[in-house]
Amino acid sequence: MVKYKEYVQKMLSENRKLFDDFRIIHDKYALNSDGLQEEFNKKGEKILEIIREYENKLCANTERGVYNKFSGNLAQKFQDEIRKIFPMIDYIGLKTEKAEKNFFSIKRIKLD
Repeated sequence: MVKYKEYVQKMLSENRKLFDDFRIIHDKYALNSDGLQEEFNKKGEKILEIIREYENKLCANTERGVYNKFSGNLAQKFQDEIRKIFPMIDYIGLKTEKAEKNFFSIKRIKLD
């Protein structure tokens, strides 16, 4: 198995409870995001910390060695693998603003 896929599987297995809890809100958010953004952001914040931690572990060895130019590609492949599992992961941290009810109006033009 490729190294980045091993790290993704290791991350998921070592943090199974957190990722299982996140899966529930992630799936609800994917179906209907109305009113779930705050909860999704809150639970997703911890998930993003874990993802960054494992991405850093994965890329740490390649950044120091002869293969440092491949580190960016490795990080991208790691992130893409996570997006396959959690497609809405990039929506963590979005802020939603409620619009006013009567925010659209057309002004009258006086023709004299």
